[in-house]
Amino acid sequence: MRKKYNTPHRRHVVKTRMTDEEYADFTGRLAAYEISQSEFIRQAIRKATIRPIVTVSPVNDGLLAALSKLTAEYGKIGGNLNQIARTLNEWHSPYPQLAGEVRAAVSDLAALKFEVLQKVGDAVGNIQTYQL
Repeated sequence: MRKKYNTPHRRHVVKTRMTDEEYADFTGRLAAYEISQSEFIRQAIRKATIRPIVTVSPVNDGLLAALSKLTAEYGKIGGNLNQIARTLNEWHSPYPQLAGEVRAAVSDLAALKFEVLQKVGDAVGNIQTYQL
């Protein structure tokens, strides 16, 4: 006759490999608690707190600061170009070609600013690492 245990039926098996040092640490902890390997792992999983750690290198901090400064400069240049375009449009300038060029420069600058910010976002997304 089969022995019955007063525990929930567990159907899933989890396996892992360890180095000699990791296994020595593991068995040392088991001896201290006087519990089975399975129970130790179950308790470790239930009580574990996993905190993501975002790592950004100092080089990337400098890069982000430089890009922030560059973006601010783009904003100032764009503001100046908008003021010039507004003035040319309000006074019905005798230079319609110049007004068109200014408008084109404003849109080119906005597109460039968007492209830089998009690439920065992609770069920042790629440098994040998570540690358990």
